[in-house]
Amino acid sequence: MPNIVALVGRPNVGKSTLFNRMIKKRAAIVDSVAGVTRDRHYGKSYWNGREFTLIDTGGYIQGSDDKFEEEIRKQVELAIDEATVIILVVDNQVGMTDMDKEVARLLQRTDKPVLLAVNKVETNKNRLDAVEFYELGYEKFFTISAQDGSGTGDLLDEVVNHFSDEIHNDKLEGLPRITIAGRPNAGKSTFTNALLGVERNIVTDIAGTTRDAIETVYNKFGQEFVLVDTAGMRKKRNVEEDLEFYSVMRAVRAIEDSDVVILMIDAERGIEAQDMKIFHLAQKNRKGIVIVVNKWDLVDKNTSTVKEFEEKIKNKISPFTDVPIVFISALTKQRIFKAVETALMVNDNRNKKVKTSKLIEVMIPIIEKTPPPAVRGKYIKIKYATQLPTRTPQFAFFANFPQHVKEPYKRFVENQIRKEFDFTGVPIQIYFRKK
Repeated sequence: MPNIVALVGRPNVGKSTLFNRMIKKRAAIVDSVAGVTRDRHYGKSYWNGREFTLIDTGGYIQGSDDKFEEEIRKQVELAIDEATVIILVVDNQVGMTDMDKEVARLLQRTDKPVLLAVNKVETNKNRLDAVEFYELGYEKFFTISAQDGSGTGDLLDEVVNHFSDEIHNDKLEGLPRITIAGRPNAGKSTFTNALLGVERNIVTDIAGTTRDAIETVYNKFGQEFVLVDTAGMRKKRNVEEDLEFYSVMRAVRAIEDSDVVILMIDAERGIEAQDMKIFHLAQKNRKGIVIVVNKWDLVDKNTSTVKEFEEKIKNKISPFTDVPIVFISALTKQRIFKAVETALMVNDNRNKKVKTSKLIEVMIPIIEKTPPPAVRGKYIKIKYATQLPTRTPQFAFFANFPQHVKEPYKRFVENQIRKEFDFTGVPIQIYFRKK
């Protein structure tokens, strides 16, 4: 089993800053607003040659007016269940609070090792102030500064002492990554939770609940892959908080790191301008794309509703219309597994390799039957084609006058390749080169 370390504590004690320092990149969102980390956030870290997974949890709160309080508490408890070692983080500048005591009482119920980290200790004088935290019942604590890194080495030395020596492989390495993206409140987290059968992400009826991109390893149809739930992406003028801006950027990076993007659309709203921006972002980055229309149970339907809806979508996404569209209800779990099955099919298409001999055998006769238009009396002849050794499907056709092949003919060749070899859901690139 992998070693897992969970960071817990009340809001705004510096858990996300410590998380970023330990994984050595800005992965968790850091802001002075309490309760920024609402979901668990995972990252990989190394210390003394030992690898472990780090979980940054939402701040544990009780008795506040925050509608997410109960949900955040569930997330902390889930993280504790998963963890090998738990680090309780407290704030030395604020001093001990009743909420610190409440979290400590919660942790007394577990038999897992709990390490107390007193954060924001920048000077020796500050270190003396930390003695009050002995009241939490721990024989030892670690004074650290997550901001500048002081004291974190001693803390990590103790963390790895509690690890199992069992060797394990990184389950995420080499697995297909399927990212669920879309506008806020389209039902992405409900969809993820319905697939997993457990409340992995916080789900409320308030748009923008998921602020970080959440990764989960999932196994379905005999294949293991990584499912990534992202924050809803709004138009720039609607991104008022700096915090939300960083969430959107995290979603953009999740798309860039993915293999397939499930673009989730709200059936009641249809495909809108922001959906199109997400679509074009995935297309530009040559990701596989599946359009999933959620909340289909809320739409009044007749025999032609599906066809009409598909036509509207394809008119919007033209000319790249070879994209599968799946109609689901995440709430009732209708066709949710069809969406996953389709995404895995698209991933297979994205990795498809066509032998040069087969490509020539199929495509050259088609091209000879319908050649490119002559330009100023020059006839364009294409005699050879090959798929390039690239990560995504790209094809090179060799011609005597490649510079005269226009965009409409490139689309014709692309459509023929799609028809003959099935690259549904995958952007492909066509190049014409000098033979």
